Amino acid sequence: GAAMLLWLWLWLCVCCCPGRGLRIHEYLYFQVLSPGDIRYIFTATPAKDFGGVFNTRYDQIHLVPADPPEACGELNNGVFIQDQIALVERGGCSFLSKTRVIQEHGGRAVIIADNAYDNDSFYIEMIQDSSRRTADIPALFLLGRDGYMIRRSLEQHGLPWAVISIPVNVTSIPTYEMMQPPWTFW
Repeated sequence: GAAMLLWLWLWLCVCCCPGRGLRIHEYLYFQVLSPGDIRYIFTATPAKDFGGVFNTRYDQIHLVPADPPEACGELNNGVFIQDQIALVERGGCSFLSKTRVIQEHGGRAVIIADNAYDNDSFYIEMIQDSSRRTADIPALFLLGRDGYMIRRSLEQHGLPWAVISIPVNVTSIPTYEMMQPPWTFW
């Protein structure tokens, strides 16, 4: 009925209009393998107009929270980010600047979590800054609530990083719905 038509219209607007917001298939998923209390599949969105793409699937790679969390300059734990993936917090400098800092420290990718810890539904579009610089590693945006829960779990366990698989193909996981974080609202 009317609801179906409205949904179809929205879908056409979102999917078929280039450059108009986020297209539905532009989600990327990763699974936390440890610590076990956050062993969920998380949803992230790739940066819109900078950064690389995942050419490799990493079955077990470290997700290392940057220190300091905003990663706008020199990192105290940069040695742990080499060949791993960094978890960074939004704020303090541009998305691109953060991505470049992680790239300079040898990171394979960066996941930038919103600094609004209560954000459990709004994906921000990460766009270029005005500096005309580039970045080669993938940059993903993560909801603030998800980033907070990952960091909190690591702090509670006294762990320097999580172990994740990225990217995860959710179409091949029949239990995907059951593996989403319990705080996710749909």
